[in-house]
Amino acid sequence: MNDQLNNLTGELEEISQNIQKTFGNLSAEQINWRPGADSWSIGQCFEHLIKTNELFYAELDKIAASARKNSFWENWSPLSSFGGNLLIKSLSSDKRKFKAPTPKIVPPSEIDANIVEVFAAHQAEVIEKIKQTANTDWQKTVITSPFLKVMTYKLADGFRIVVEHERRHFRQAERVLQSEGFPK
Repeated sequence: MNDQLNNLTGELEEISQNIQKTFGNLSAEQINWRPGADSWSIGQCFEHLIKTNELFYAELDKIAASARKNSFWENWSPLSSFGGNLLIKSLSSDKRKFKAPTPKIVPPSEIDANIVEVFAAHQAEVIEKIKQTANTDWQKTVITSPFLKVMTYKLADGFRIVVEHERRHFRQAERVLQSEGFPK
């Protein structure tokens, strides 16, 4: 478990460092610039990640406090491994564009210029919440997606989903940075 925890938190720390290094010196104009009407800005990518990750906080707090048990569906769903693996695979590829599954995680159009620092602080909080679940069996604990209530996945897969989701939006933000017309 310690290796799995260390690998996961190391990946999340690396993502945070890459975001700070790549986007940390951008102006408010650059953070909020969008390559098209249907595209997100760099800031919106990171605000979306914060909003999405925060939807898992209540469950992670219960898990860390040993105050949560799997529901009947979580215990018996035949799709838990399948759903987690499918989502991880989908997020690790940029071939398909996804729409945010709920307005709760759609970022506003204007993002504060310090979003990179806000994301770094958020990432430290996510890492701490994950560390607090270290005494939990990540393979036996099953969580329900906050977006699609029939989708369940092992907690270990849920953490992999967070990593792949963050990587996906990091790549999206890099594409914005490299877009024609990006303000210099």
